[in-house]
Amino acid sequence: MARPSKFDRNEALDVVTETIRTGGYEQASVKALSERLGITRSSFYNAFGSREELFAEVVARYSATAPDAPLYGEVTGPVLPVLHAVLRNICHVRTADPEGRGCIIVNSISELCPAPEGPAPLLTKLATSSTSRIEELLRIGRHQGEIDNDADIHALALALQNLMIGLNVLSKVVRDEGELWLLTETTLRGLGLFPPKAPKDGN
Repeated sequence: MARPSKFDRNEALDVVTETIRTGGYEQASVKALSERLGITRSSFYNAFGSREELFAEVVARYSATAPDAPLYGEVTGPVLPVLHAVLRNICHVRTADPEGRGCIIVNSISELCPAPEGPAPLLTKLATSSTSRIEELLRIGRHQGEIDNDADIHALALALQNLMIGLNVLSKVVRDEGELWLLTETTLRGLGLFPPKAPKDGN
């Protein structure tokens, strides 16, 4: 059966995103999502393919506007200010949400990982790719003189990834932006990543 002509894919993806973000992936069955969208199961499969394919589409769409999105685009100039801005934005966005919904990716990691099938492998790949990207940026920052030459870049990348994930989880119970930033600043100072150092002469 063809889906109704009034079917709006972007609006449908908004509904699916919020359903998974607030209730979890396991609660977002094909039956439940079809009912929320007002379409039949056959129309669901025609529109989205499998539930896993739909989840991957939702995650890709969400990632493009997530607070950490600037890390994955082109970064020019000093790296640490970009990291600081992303972390500040996480603190702001998560505490500004009155429903405290958190991040759909972090929520889903907590719900579904580890597992050999379903969305878990995708989520694992996203997390490891994110850590690799942070490590890449930190190496650039070290080359630019923002980070000590003897710093363990891999360990710092893991610590920053842990900080970002932790902020998304903690924001569900710590609803004050200042408190989250206090935690963030303390962590960055402990890691030697705050405040940024001036680039060396000639860089």
